[in-house]
Amino acid sequence: MKKSCVLLMASILVLSVISGCGNSASGATEVAEVSETMEASSALESTDTMETIEPEVETWKTAIDGLPDDFIFGMDASSLLAEEKSGVTYYDFEGKEQDPLKTFADAGINYIRLRVWNDPYDENGNGYGGGNNDLATAIELGKRATEYGMKVMIDFHYSDFWADPKRQHAPKAWEGMTLEEKSSALYDFTKDSVKQLLDSGVDVGMIQIGNEINYGMCGETKLENVIELLKSGSKAIREVSGEYGKDISIVVHYTRITDKADVLTLVEKLVEAELDFDSIGMSYYPFWDGSVENMSRVLELIQERYGKDAFLAETSYCYTTADGDGFGNSISGKDLVDGYPASPEGQATVLHDICREVNRVGGLGIFYWEGAWIPVGPASADNSTIWEQYGSGWASSYASDYDPEDAGLYYGGASWDNQAFFDFEGHPLESLKVFDYMRNGGE
Repeated sequence: MKKSCVLLMASILVLSVISGCGNSASGATEVAEVSETMEASSALESTDTMETIEPEVETWKTAIDGLPDDFIFGMDASSLLAEEKSGVTYYDFEGKEQDPLKTFADAGINYIRLRVWNDPYDENGNGYGGGNNDLATAIELGKRATEYGMKVMIDFHYSDFWADPKRQHAPKAWEGMTLEEKSSALYDFTKDSVKQLLDSGVDVGMIQIGNEINYGMCGETKLENVIELLKSGSKAIREVSGEYGKDISIVVHYTRITDKADVLTLVEKLVEAELDFDSIGMSYYPFWDGSVENMSRVLELIQERYGKDAFLAETSYCYTTADGDGFGNSISGKDLVDGYPASPEGQATVLHDICREVNRVGGLGIFYWEGAWIPVGPASADNSTIWEQYGSGWASSYASDYDPEDAGLYYGGASWDNQAFFDFEGHPLESLKVFDYMRNGGE
């Protein structure tokens, strides 16, 4: 291109001499033509330069366009207190001991999710495990989260232990009750619990009434009965929030997002029954629950058809396939999603892609499930004594009577340690920085 410009300049000088000696109009025309040729040459040079610039490749360190300031970057940390009681130590990125809730806040997490079980203990006071998540535990962790500037979502299971599509056991104290009696008990429990949380200074922003309740809740399987229970919980929350002048969003939580029609029908039934609620939280695990595109479409349809907010109440991905505590993992190498390796980068990339799609369809945000649930001892050790004493495994043997078909058969350690945001020794992973990068961009 430089050679062309030199030749063109030489041509102009020659033509200038000619125009001065002869017909000025003819010379001017020729100069103009050469000038146009130079402009075309300059434009071509500019085009060539543009073509050499590589387009920016989106990575997990790329900021998400149009991400609102209040987009929820949430973290479920329900097992944390049991982990700490079991002797687990957590560190910051400089290798100094630090409250993992502060590490989460520093990384850009703005919400902490905490489950609440009614009475997760046997008649002798032995905990069922899974964090022994009674109300007192939620209050202690909720206060710490609030101190670090994060809001709190409370996840009432309305059970004494895990509630999910496989099981929705009523609390021991409510067994044998009629629907009316159970509704009254649920109303009282909800109202008293929310008051205690607020009186303790916990910044409660959202409350789930039930956990993954596609097929029932609190021992009830008929949808109309479940809705009656939900109405009791919703009423209690609205009354307390009004009394305290506190804006608390009411959430209904479903799973099986792959069955789009079923989920939408459930939401439609809630709306038709005039249940007072604000949003639908969905569980979405990419290794179990299908494509990101289907997930985001379900969230989009909930908002478009029923005028309710939508978000992901649970999601996660593994950073390794190694077993940290000798109990085994829920997710292994055969469960990996194409394009997302079992590495911190793979973990961060899948979360970035999920959040980008949730934001694209107007979803409120996401909650990552149990990012601090790491081993309480090495895989080579027998950690059962610690799991039993402090409830840091997913279930203890003491849960056998309450949940004989699952906990009674498979109680033991944590199967989620390879999906945390800390390594097996409690050091934060580079993937934890994805929350800040999604908002502000990275290196």
